[in-house]
This record gives sequence, C-alpha cells and structure tokens, in this order.
Amino acid sequence: MLRIRVIGRAPYEEALDLQRALASRAVDDYVLVLEHPHTYTLGVRGDPAHVLTDPEAVGARLVRVDRGGDVTYHGPGQLVVYPIVTVPDDPGSGRRHVHLLEEVVIDVLGALGVGGPDARVGRRDGYPGVWIGVGTSSPRKIAAVGVRIVRASDGRRRTLHGVALNVECDLAMFAHIVPCGITDAAVTSLRSEGCPASMAEVVSAMLIRAAAAWGAGNAEVQSVAWPDRSRSGGSAAAGAGVRGGVRDGRESPAETSGASVGPPSWRRLERAGVDVGARVSLSARKPPWLRAPARMGGRYVQTGREVHGLGLATVCEEAGCPNIFECWSAGTATFMVNGTRCTRACGFCQVDTQRPLPLDPGEPERVARAVRRMGLSHAVVTCVARDDLPDGGAAAIADTVEAIRRNAPGTAVEVLISDFRGDAAALAMVLDVRPDVLNHNVETVARLQRAVRPSAGYARSLTVLARAADAGLTVKSGLMVGLGEREDEVVATLADLCSVGASIATIGQYLRPTRSHLPVARWWEEGEFARLAEIGRELGLAHVVASPLTRSSYHAGAAAQAATQDGSGAALGGPGVPVSAVGGPS
Repeated sequence: MLRIRVIGRAPYEEALDLQRALASRAVDDYVLVLEHPHTYTLGVRGDPAHVLTDPEAVGARLVRVDRGGDVTYHGPGQLVVYPIVTVPDDPGSGRRHVHLLEEVVIDVLGALGVGGPDARVGRRDGYPGVWIGVGTSSPRKIAAVGVRIVRASDGRRRTLHGVALNVECDLAMFAHIVPCGITDAAVTSLRSEGCPASMAEVVSAMLIRAAAAWGAGNAEVQSVAWPDRSRSGGSAAAGAGVRGGVRDGRESPAETSGASVGPPSWRRLERAGVDVGARVSLSARKPPWLRAPARMGGRYVQTGREVHGLGLATVCEEAGCPNIFECWSAGTATFMVNGTRCTRACGFCQVDTQRPLPLDPGEPERVARAVRRMGLSHAVVTCVARDDLPDGGAAAIADTVEAIRRNAPGTAVEVLISDFRGDAAALAMVLDVRPDVLNHNVETVARLQRAVRPSAGYARSLTVLARAADAGLTVKSGLMVGLGEREDEVVATLADLCSVGASIATIGQYLRPTRSHLPVARWWEEGEFARLAEIGRELGLAHVVASPLTRSSYHAGAAAQAATQDGSGAALGGPGVPVSAVGGPS
C-alpha cells in the first residue's frame, strides 16, 4: 500500500528523521508532501563556496545532508515531495527513480497548463531536475531533484529525499546561493511563469500523479490540512484512486470564514470537516460503558495522603481522569512534574494554562520518595508542556527518572512527554537516561490536529517517536476518539505509529471537561474499541489497550510487560497494575 501524508510545514531535520524512520521500518511505502521554513541544504558533493551569504543573515539555516546534488533552497511556497518507496536491488534503480520524479513533476506542470512552444517543460541534459524553456536561450529551473537510497531493516532498498517544486516561493532567496551549482541558468516558479494555480491545486495535481507513480493509481491519504468540503469524500483527487482527500497546509480566506458556533477551537474543528452542530450535549447522560464508579475507600484516601503529603501533583486530579477511583484504590497514581500550569491550550485538556511558575528543584526527589513509599513496580511520570523553558522541561524529567532509579532501583519508569517543540537536544536529555517506556501522544488523527492541538504537529509527534525508537527504547503513543474522526483515519494513524517504531498504543473515548472545550461528536462503542485493538495488532503493534475509559497510562505496567515479553497481542482494558492518566501533553 502507498500511504501519502500531507504534513504542512515541517523543519528540515524533523522531516529527514521521519523519512529515515519510515525508510527503515515501514512495511508500506510512503510519500510525504510538505513545505519547509527557510532552509539551505548542501548535498554530499556540494561546494560550500556556493553558499554566498550567511544563511542566518537572511533568516534561514544551512543543513548538510546525505543526498546527491549541490546546494539548494527550501522555503514557504515551495512544494516538497519525499517518496519513501521500495526500489529494485540493482545499480540503475537510483537513476530510474530520479527520472520518475522528474516525470511526475512534468506531468503536474502539464496538467496545470504550464509550457507551450516558447516555454517547453522537460529535462535538460546533464542537469537533474525539471526545466522550463528547454531548448531556448533562457532555460529556467522550476524543480530541483536530489535522492539517496538506503537499506531498510529487512534488507529492502528504500528512497530518501525527493523533489522541490517552486510554486510561489520567494525567488530572491536563491540569490544567496549558486543553486545546484549552476551558474548559466535562472530559477523560476509557477507564479513567475504566470501560472495562477494555488498551492491547494498543485497539491491535488501532485497527489494524483504520485498515486499513479508509486501506488499503481491507488493511495491512502491523510492530511493535517483542512479538507475540501466542496466534494463528497473531500478532495478533487478522490476520484483518481487517492483516498482521504487533502488541501495544502495553509488556510485561505474562504476557509477561515463561515464557522457558525463556538469558540475558535470549535471553528477550527468545523473547518476540519466536523459538524459541531451535531455534537453530543454536555448535559447528555453518558452511556453505561462510560460511567466509572466512584469508590473512595481507605486505600484511595491513603494514596491521596502520600501524594499530597509530599506536595506532588498528579494528572489524575489535574486532568480529571475518570479512572482515578480505580487507580488510587489500587495504590497507584501518575505523577505530573514541572508544575501544574501548561504553556499550551489544547482544545481537549483541562490542565491549567495560567502563567507557569518556576520549576521546583526538589520535585524529582519527592516523586522518587513517593514511588518508593507506594511500592510501585511501574511508575509513570508525565508533564505539562513548558515552552517557556529553553529545554522545554526535559532536564527536570531526566532528573526525575534518575531520582526514581536511585530511590527505587527495581521500579520500571515510563515517561509521558511533550514534543519539546521538536528540539532534538532536549529530547536527547530524556533518551539518555533510558526510561523503560517513552510515551508521547499523537492525540488525534491527522485531519483534526490543528483543531485539537494547534501548538503541536502530527509530523513532529511522529518524529519524536521515531527518534525514541532509534535510541532503542520501548515506544508508546495514544489517541482519543469521539472528536469527529472516522475509523479509517484511526487505522491510518495506528499504521503511522507502527511505521515509526511505536510498539504500544492506547485508544480511549474523549470526554469533554467543560463547555469551553471541544465538543464530543459521538460515543464510540465497546465493540468498536475491540476492533481497533485487533486492527492495531494486525498492523504490527505489539500491544494495544483500547476501551472507552482507556487513558495514556491506563494499565501501563501490564501494557509494557505484554509488549516487551511476548509482543503477542491487543488488550481491551486488560488486567494488571493500573496507572492512570488522561489528556497528557502534546
């Protein structure tokens, strides 16, 4: 199967790490469609002298990469396509792949009406890429191509990098380099050539041809962008074997108007294709499978005393977890570090978003003391997002892991972390202390990301998980259902999690905390959760915990044990030492 992911704007290094993870682990072929912020990349044979200006002086970065070619530019308004596809194991496969990339772009330009007698589109001998004005005195490069072929973990040859098509980017940025080392030709864009096509139209044309080139005319598509609701199924590409439907990664004036109800987060949800008018009323009685009994016996009280006596916070309380009675009565809790105030305001989470307080340097040791006193065999530590801190709070999380290891050396430690704004160095602080499980929630399907967690990103979350898997950790992620997603989108998300190296997934019903939070679109039934768990296992996940009341750390110890011991199956709220969490960081 070919899986196409339109991921909006992504930093170059994050997209590259995501490519590498997919190339190494994914069973299916992928195509990533995106834009980059202002970036110059220098290939393995590139000449540093071709970088004429300090990139930082023009608001860009320079990244040395392992593709072929010289120096090129990536930036807003440029459509980048990265096929991570399997190619034959022969010396000529790389050249044929480059030729196919060029052919795809040539076909796209033809579909958009670019070219003609005085502006022939095609190749230029000796110069990879796609050109306009071939055979004339003024050839102009409109698309750059650079690739690398690597070995997957199963021995297949997979492709990295791809093609960058200039749609409406700032061509002045090319003046600071010698593009692709070429001095005798100009760089152009669709807009400069008089083509009025929007990025959305270019993306749509590209998807059809990508599906034909690498998916035999058929592809499964997911996008973080707003769907085109003018067509049934959501896309101009839907009738050409491209399932899922996408738009480009930005809003247009037409897309930002017309939402009729609710706060901004609701309007984003409506633009993502969810009928918020059909929401479940906050006062509606929950179905029986979503009612957690409130039992506050002696063990529950004792757990509260242990936590509160040490001045600690738990996500059980701060995020209103429905499983608090079960878990605290079993003598467990999920500790929340780095304070109780989050710097993000995700539409589903009730954690406080006031201005954060300074970190408490004594918190790691107190958490470790609580773990020892409570006799936990599997401790879960989560955190609020702390975008106000240079490291996003990563060092404090690492300190907490190490403190638990000193005070309770027999306890397994699971961390549920934020994305640290994509900072690889911050993430490395946590990876270096080797938690037994690294959990980071993707939270929802690609289409709903911007509505549900506008300060995070689908591709960024996949990259965090990929980097943790590359470090050799047991990797876990989770998502909610009930926000307006379809089952096929949930399945696609599970496939993506597996493809980047996650081995454990959790799926639970979204419960709206207050009237100001995102509405519930519908209640998923118990049988649907069981089916998702089974599908997750079939996709290759070692363990899936899926039930209406499942939360990120629900039965965390049992899930980790099942995934690492035998990796044999999916569970529907299975038995084990329960540890509770809900609405963790994005």
